[in-house]
Amino acid sequence: MFAVTALGAFMASLDLSVVNVAFPALERSWPRDPQASLAWVITAYSIVFASLLVAAGRTADRLGRRRVFFGGLWVFTVGSGLCGLAPSLPWLIAGRVGQGVGAALLLPASLGLLLEAFPRDRRSQAVALWAGVGALAVATGPSLGAALITAGGWRLAFVVNLPIGAAAWAAGRRVLADDRPSGRPGRPDYGGVALSTAALAGLVLAISEGPAWGWADPAVLGGLAGGAVAVAWFVHRCARRTDPLLDLGLFADRSFSVANSATALYAMGFFAMLLGNILFLTSVWHYSILDAGLAVTPGPVVVAAVSRTAGGLAARHGFRRVLLPGFAVFTAGLAWYVVRVGPHPHYLSSWLPGTLITGLGIGLTFPVLGAAAVASLPAERFAVGSAVNQTARQVGGAVGVAVLVALLAHPGTTPLEHFRHLWTFAAAMAVAAGAATTLLRPRALAPTG
Repeated sequence: MFAVTALGAFMASLDLSVVNVAFPALERSWPRDPQASLAWVITAYSIVFASLLVAAGRTADRLGRRRVFFGGLWVFTVGSGLCGLAPSLPWLIAGRVGQGVGAALLLPASLGLLLEAFPRDRRSQAVALWAGVGALAVATGPSLGAALITAGGWRLAFVVNLPIGAAAWAAGRRVLADDRPSGRPGRPDYGGVALSTAALAGLVLAISEGPAWGWADPAVLGGLAGGAVAVAWFVHRCARRTDPLLDLGLFADRSFSVANSATALYAMGFFAMLLGNILFLTSVWHYSILDAGLAVTPGPVVVAAVSRTAGGLAARHGFRRVLLPGFAVFTAGLAWYVVRVGPHPHYLSSWLPGTLITGLGIGLTFPVLGAAAVASLPAERFAVGSAVNQTARQVGGAVGVAVLVALLAHPGTTPLEHFRHLWTFAAAMAVAAGAATTLLRPRALAPTG
């Protein structure tokens, strides 16, 4: 059960970052297409993924998580095949949209299946380990993508999802129990789906493209304004309906509200650091893409090693007692980069300690934040609760990448200073997330009854 649901989460999360390292190869494949058009290969996935997560989580709760999980797996795998075969850029972008739809269906359904299979006293540990798999996928995307592209070109980075999807389908048919709700499910709030999609798509589009198009560009301003109006309209609609797409009562749960706020803040620094570290190694230390990917790999290994232990500690001692030290460790790792990393390559003495320390901090925080967000929710709200948490992560990540681009483009400083500013920003976001986490009750943990 865990292996199948975690495999779905790994596939969906991996493509958030693996395509970043393929961008130079895509430019070589389509040299006549402008860079702004090529950027849609990256942003189309993020926009669709973030904008559909809440609706997908609600659908999984209504129609059955097993059914939605397999639907998402099928859509994601087909989308990957379209990307791998793409004869043109529009075809590739269409395949990325399909991947985004499939990923949005996969993630909340997989977590909902996992939570329902575990007793309440073991859910924090299970969720932390599941979230650790997702964090591992995001963090290893650059190194795995670099290896695949070096071995067989950028198409291999998409085609590799086909056998993984087939294996997850075959295993899931045997081990995932049918959880179809009894009775006839209610009619979905299609208006709420449209508003939530428009709100998140507009905001994420503006945040993602603002640095490239200019923050005063009419399309960027229109995306921000339209997204804000759609958010307000969506909240108003949810407050008035008896069966809304998103039950606003979820946010009355203190752990849910605090954990999602901390997740959004932390994701800003995490995603900025994730891409920024690869760019530093390739542009300042002049590593190849493959060497840079291998250089950051020890950090994700630490994430995978400590995620399960972190979940167990949170279940026994409370989320806050694990999260606060984790944020402190992550901040210390970023401070190491600022103080010890210089313009000349010294991997063992300057880079490796930093990536090990930050990896430990990530393993103690991101998985536990995911567990804190859903631990006290009722079973019928597991999938939608997970979707909200994943949406907070993706929107925070989009903001972080936009800040990264702005920092690297700032005139009047050396490239090394650009990255020191980046690491300082990521540390500040970790401190802000830690401050939010102090609002959790000291002994907040998964119920044991």
